[in-house]
Amino acid sequence: MKLTSDSSIRNAYALALLRIGVGILFVIFGQYKVFSTAFTLHGGFQFWINKFLQGGAYPFMAPILRGFVLRHATSIAFLVAYGELAIGLALVFGIMTRSASFCGLIFMLTLLFSSDYPGAEAAFWQYFGASLSHSVFALCFAAFLIGRADSVWSVKALRKLTRALVWLKISEPQALALG
Repeated sequence: MKLTSDSSIRNAYALALLRIGVGILFVIFGQYKVFSTAFTLHGGFQFWINKFLQGGAYPFMAPILRGFVLRHATSIAFLVAYGELAIGLALVFGIMTRSASFCGLIFMLTLLFSSDYPGAEAAFWQYFGASLSHSVFALCFAAFLIGRADSVWSVKALRKLTRALVWLKISEPQALALG
């Protein structure tokens, strides 16, 4: 029984460490887009979408990228920038971790199909190799959805601890008076 408890605790800390690490990366990804106008207002987003279209979008995504994404490029660029920053902050602080992870998973799947196409002639294994930049993050977000990534080192855990301490302070004098 003790082994399970110790491994559960170690797993909780490992998942929290991964959550915070991914969160820091997303804060880095988002902050330069939010605090600089190169990505959102000066063509950075459009550059990447056109690059995806030239060499890396899955065939079913190309019409969506051309017909919808490029038409609404500025709005979507702001959504991407602030979305990355929000996902990162949520993961770092352990706030709304499941919601942030769900959004992150959808975002990574969108990027995976928009940019990681190795070509129709590629061997099956090359699809996985080409997708590593997004599929690894997608797996992390899936793990955060399945597990309890906010059980330690999070605002949620801190609130739970604070409530327990407050309850103990209230209960202890009452228990002593009864005792």
